[in-house]
Amino acid sequence: MNAIRSPHADYPINSISEHVYADLKKSIIEGALQPGTRLIVTEIAGKYQISQAPVREALERLKQEGLITGVPNKGSVVSTITAKEIKDIFVLREIIEGFAVRQSMPLLTEEDYDYLHYLISEMEIANRQQGMMRILELDMDFHAFFYKRCDNQAVLELWNHMRTKVMRFMAISNRHYTTDVLGEWHLILIDALRSGDPDAAEAAFVEHMHAYKMIDLD
Repeated sequence: MNAIRSPHADYPINSISEHVYADLKKSIIEGALQPGTRLIVTEIAGKYQISQAPVREALERLKQEGLITGVPNKGSVVSTITAKEIKDIFVLREIIEGFAVRQSMPLLTEEDYDYLHYLISEMEIANRQQGMMRILELDMDFHAFFYKRCDNQAVLELWNHMRTKVMRFMAISNRHYTTDVLGEWHLILIDALRSGDPDAAEAAFVEHMHAYKMIDLD
């Protein structure tokens, strides 16, 4: 009798781990896995018909991003997200994103603006297809552009550290705000950038963030 083979048997362990990581991350951010949900290695391995090693690797990545945490006698659980945590993140984001925008403005080329418009057009496509994770990734890519373009490694590292938490909160806020206007909001940001006024551009980005910060998590 032939043994049942895992559908992932011929893939490198890092590819399997990446797949599990992406699936779990999507489920957490979109709310399918609620805060406090236990993530049991053996159960996840069984679901994907894989060994436990890539599952542990995926869980470690999620832990580093703050999406899960270790709890005594429970193992790995989906972490909670509080209003205080979000407020703290957005206060920091306002400071460093304002800086990133100001530093980037004089460096922006038409090719850069084409790229930003491309991201917005992709957001609109993802919105029509109701692809929540795709919308969030594109939104983060839009803002990440300025953290990369400002050429400050410390600022970029701060953004990379909080990006996933920002995504998670955006997913919550998008249950309150329609994503139909997301493209329009980002076009306003581009207009502010093109104005050549750093104060106006920074104010536009801060106002954009305030729309989300006001969400009541309860």
